[in-house]
Amino acid sequence: MTANTTAIRKRPVNLTMNEALVQQAKAYTSNLSATVESLLAEFVAQQQNEQRQRQQRADACAADWNAVHAAVGSFADEHSTL
Repeated sequence: MTANTTAIRKRPVNLTMNEALVQQAKAYTSNLSATVESLLAEFVAQQQNEQRQRQQRADACAADWNAVHAAVGSFADEHSTL
């Protein structure tokens, strides 16, 4: 995700988070909202990438199956329901 998040309108949201974890995180960042937003953006980008990869694998599988069907036909072609 390469969008400049500072130019995008932001709004407050409610999150329920582990209080102890939030206190620990505050020791490492002065802007918890920006840190969480950055981590969420990475998560979304990763999920989108994984979804794209799954789709590419499914497309490749369908293309391979279509090539097999074009080369040898369908098993069902040998059997008539009539």
